[in-house]
Amino acid sequence: MKEFFLSLQNYMYDPDRVYTAMAALLLVTVVGMITGPMHGNANPFLWKLVNGMFGGIGARLDRLQRPAADLSFRGFFLLAVGLFFFFLLGEAAAEFSLEHPLKGLTEVLLLSLAMTGGSVWFALLRLYFAQRDNKVSKGAFYAIAQSTRTDLSSSDGFGITRTGMMFAARAFDRGVVAPVFWFLLAGLPGAYIYACLAGFSWRFGKEGFGKGFGVVPLALEKLAGFVPGAIAGVLLAMAGLFTPTGGMTRALRALGGKKATAAYEQGGWPLTAMAFSLDVSLGGPSVDLDGSAIRRDWVGPENATAQLENGHLRRAIYISLIAHMLFLASLMGALFWAGRLF
Repeated sequence: MKEFFLSLQNYMYDPDRVYTAMAALLLVTVVGMITGPMHGNANPFLWKLVNGMFGGIGARLDRLQRPAADLSFRGFFLLAVGLFFFFLLGEAAAEFSLEHPLKGLTEVLLLSLAMTGGSVWFALLRLYFAQRDNKVSKGAFYAIAQSTRTDLSSSDGFGITRTGMMFAARAFDRGVVAPVFWFLLAGLPGAYIYACLAGFSWRFGKEGFGKGFGVVPLALEKLAGFVPGAIAGVLLAMAGLFTPTGGMTRALRALGGKKATAAYEQGGWPLTAMAFSLDVSLGGPSVDLDGSAIRRDWVGPENATAQLENGHLRRAIYISLIAHMLFLASLMGALFWAGRLF
């Protein structure tokens, strides 16, 4: 039986890739904490590439006065072009890493382009220290606004804190677990194609509240991100066991229910796990950078507070850190199971 599972595992992914994934996770964590968000955006580099290449033309094509079917077709066409380009980019990256391995460093660097980590904590800590010192200005939350595409200029402190906490959960899911998951299954092309889908969903999806342009990217990203999202949600729930006042059992129970939970487009299991573990209410309506209304549901235990302050943000950063450590431990466990750890 053990031989069967080992052969299935080897068929699904190359265990040697786990070393690369672990190194890339450590790289984006350390470098991101040192440099901070690039150009005020803490998302993966490849998401920024999506925005740079397709954001402008997508904004011109996404005309609200057009029928939803027309907008959906336009979004599908632009996404098809993007996927083709990122597939070629992923193939080229894989070929380059084979020709110039540099003892595996090349593949680590190329995978890190699809991931994020320390820059998210940098942005959250900057907000935390600004709140602690009562010096909250636009600069304190600029990276969070840009990274989540949320207009925070008219939000109060509670809304800004909620947005930061939600960003921590979603970044762990779609900027860490999902790209690693697809890298393990399909190498750099898999990670790059997922990054393209996630980048399009982030740029045009409007969390499911758009008129039609982002429907196809959201649907495909939901398919690709369902399993990684479940893994990220469970890890965040488990992190509640090691977080002060966290509730792992409460969070795990919530993942199996439907009441006051987040739809995938709005954060899914990771956001649900964070809200229930920390006993807070996340979500709520907002406005994105394009001026569109984002009417999120409220997520969290009944009667939980949505007036979130500095202490709540500190716990969100902490639970995110623990979830990253648990994910790294799970990768080491995969190596142990494959007999590659020692």
